[in-house]
Amino acid sequence: MTPLEHMQRAARVKVMIFDVDGVLTDGSLTYGPDGEVTKTFNVLDGLGIQLLGKTGVQTAIISARLSPIVVKRAADLGIQHVYQGIHDKRIGFAKLLEATGVTAEECGYIGDDVIDLPLLTKVGFAVAVPSGHPEVQHRAHYVTNNPGGRGAVREVCDLVMRAQGTYEQALAPYFA
Repeated sequence: MTPLEHMQRAARVKVMIFDVDGVLTDGSLTYGPDGEVTKTFNVLDGLGIQLLGKTGVQTAIISARLSPIVVKRAADLGIQHVYQGIHDKRIGFAKLLEATGVTAEECGYIGDDVIDLPLLTKVGFAVAVPSGHPEVQHRAHYVTNNPGGRGAVREVCDLVMRAQGTYEQALAPYFA
């Protein structure tokens, strides 16, 4: 797919959906002595999500794992829609479409593994990370340069804002 085609697809995104493990994080799960799981998130990704939200693009998380850490991170970033503990991500996706009133074609999704394929094959802008499973990369419209948990999400947020002509507006407060 050409850069122009990426931009055309990104320009139509009204809801950007993120997987968590391997996308918002590097995919590592750290278990503490009491069995609790910790995750590490990237601040660049976080600001990208916040900036994208301010431009009017809604944001969402659909994750197979259930984690209170994700709820906290989503709240911190203003992510409006969070669906967790759903192994068949199509169920969360259907709920999201109903809640937002958008079509699948108006959604973007970034994932990394085969569990993400049902959504990646339905959305208008399918994105994979470079460490993602080959089947996911093969079916994506765009593969990020940056890895999951290390700027991939920011790259996609910036790309969507540029495609929609809102990038400069989003950054304007930082140049005042």
